[in-house]
Amino acid sequence: MATTAEPATARPATARSATVERRRPRRRPARSLTLTVSTGIVLVYSLFPLVWLVISATKSQEGLFTSFGLWFASDFALWDNIAQTVTYRDGIFLRWFANTLGYVLVGAGGATLLATLGGYGLAKFDFVGKRAVFAVVIGAIAVPGTALAVPTFLMFSRLGITDTPWSVIVPSLVTPFGLYLMWTFAAEAIPDELLEAARVDGAGEFRTFFQLCLPLLAPGIVTVLLFSMVATWNNYFLPLIMLRNPDWYPLTLGLQTWNKQASTAGGEAVFHLVVTGSLLTILPLLAAFLLLQRYWQSGLAAGSVKQ
Repeated sequence: MATTAEPATARPATARSATVERRRPRRRPARSLTLTVSTGIVLVYSLFPLVWLVISATKSQEGLFTSFGLWFASDFALWDNIAQTVTYRDGIFLRWFANTLGYVLVGAGGATLLATLGGYGLAKFDFVGKRAVFAVVIGAIAVPGTALAVPTFLMFSRLGITDTPWSVIVPSLVTPFGLYLMWTFAAEAIPDELLEAARVDGAGEFRTFFQLCLPLLAPGIVTVLLFSMVATWNNYFLPLIMLRNPDWYPLTLGLQTWNKQASTAGGEAVFHLVVTGSLLTILPLLAAFLLLQRYWQSGLAAGSVKQ
């Protein structure tokens, strides 16, 4: 029986659809003039103080008041300003820098560790009163830290630890927002099946956490660490009421004392050192964000897409 040959040009439906898809012009992303302008305004607003700070740090004391604020002076004094900043008053700036670094390492590092352990436990273990704990954490986030500064000072004064580094470190160990962030992150990042498989294989809870769960929590940990580090590095009000000895001052409080020298009787105006010290102060934060940006960006996006 004779059969009709299929035309040589015939193609399967999937091949034809793929060819049509290749020939179809790709749509360009929609552009919004309003969104572009708004983004540009926010960018300029964000970079304006940084640009002013970098330019002002290159000026001498006289150049700060005799030149335009957003342009360089005739004399480039950045290196001289840095040398004077780190040697002024027997190098007290370096002492303040070391104090701030210690507060960050112990305070922010400890806060991140506690938030990681607490968030993991609240996300993966059931216990009586878990909803009450959730309500307490949410309520603690709503309370500003400045509202707790005075009660904390009264409590620490009774304990005799005011005017010591512990009066700054201990409050920094508590981060309700970091705890909540690690709670939600651990709930999404660690499958329950992974924990069950580890327990069936005979792994203990500590081994399961440190060997299996901790690598999965790395983006959230870095995010909490950066938030805690910024909060501790920029902390001003708490050290202001807790510390009296300048040897324990952080950078924020120390630079403020330099800034107020001009308003005191017989005080020396060192505004160029304040500006240069402020520039040196923000450099570690910028470096931390740039080096860890791929971690904290993924940590911020955790939980935004529901599987």
